[in-house]
Amino acid sequence: MTNTLPRWIDLGLLPLLNLAMAMAVASVVVWAIGLDPSLVMALLVKGAWGSASGISYTLYYSTTFVFTGLAVAVAFHAGLFNIGGEGQAAMGGLGTGLVALAALQWAPGWPAAVLVPAMVLGAMLFGAAWAAVPGALQAWRGSHVVITTIMFNFLAAALMGYLLVEVLKEPGTMDLQSRAFEPAARMPAVHDVFQAMGMDWPATPLNLTVFLAVGALVAVWWLLWKSRSGFDLRASGHAPAAALYAGVDPRRQVMMAMVVSGALAGLVGVNEIAGVHQRLLPDFVAGAGFAGIAVSLIGRNHPFGIALAALLFGTLYQGGAELAFEVQGFSRDMVFTLQGLIVLFAGALSTVLVGPLARVHARWSRRASADSEPRA
Repeated sequence: MTNTLPRWIDLGLLPLLNLAMAMAVASVVVWAIGLDPSLVMALLVKGAWGSASGISYTLYYSTTFVFTGLAVAVAFHAGLFNIGGEGQAAMGGLGTGLVALAALQWAPGWPAAVLVPAMVLGAMLFGAAWAAVPGALQAWRGSHVVITTIMFNFLAAALMGYLLVEVLKEPGTMDLQSRAFEPAARMPAVHDVFQAMGMDWPATPLNLTVFLAVGALVAVWWLLWKSRSGFDLRASGHAPAAALYAGVDPRRQVMMAMVVSGALAGLVGVNEIAGVHQRLLPDFVAGAGFAGIAVSLIGRNHPFGIALAALLFGTLYQGGAELAFEVQGFSRDMVFTLQGLIVLFAGALSTVLVGPLARVHARWSRRASADSEPRA
């Protein structure tokens, strides 16, 4: 039924209306607990965008959501529902950390210009490899990718826990963390770059991985809509019988989609491990893989929409953290409630307004057509 709507309504107006409905219901919830909805929303926006520090934190969170949102979208266009972003991101962090720890152990003194790209490559390779196994099981054995990617999320958590306890844990400490990386194994922070340029900027976790996110958005757009491989992938996902008749190998498309999807999710490890923590930690993904599903849904599985949806979730994370400090009685649970409402209206209820919008558009089109006809 969505196909009856013009593209500008389906990809532009409809998500905005769904978001407006979610905000309206959230305002009612906020009012019901005795808070002023307009004050809460104003403080949320101010906390996310009202200062240099807030903007930096918002962009830092958004960077992670861009990667996980794109990971879901690429698989979706191949007809797959990859919900293993949590595990693939964790493996990306493992790849990032292993490269840094290997350099610390066997090749100390590597310059950042060599080490940081190697860590990015390690993150993508580990994420891609972790997603390739469910992809192969789907392509050659018929195992449903939803089930296998869920299982691999748990396997990734178990593997990370084992490695941090038995192999990689820093000697002499009870904390589940690896040794700290050498200074060269660090994605440069934005505030350091600004300070080197003579500009004052507050210290925040925002790092140059944000530019990797921008590059990933452009690369996925080009891959899916401007390349032959992307056309084959989308054809296989949206019209599998026609694609098969045209000679497109469906197994190859499944593998390509899952490998690219896993590589994108793996880049979360660069943002978190290389850019912020500077050591390998468990649970650093913190639900970002599952949030990527909502980001992709709200963004209608298009890179431009995903960029906007990632900024929305970054705003909710940062603005919600500020609200928890500023407003008595407002907790992080309320932020999760707002996120849940957005997911509800962008996902399960995303087609509620399709019928009314289609009727309004059809009526408007008939009226415009009648007005344009020459009068006798």
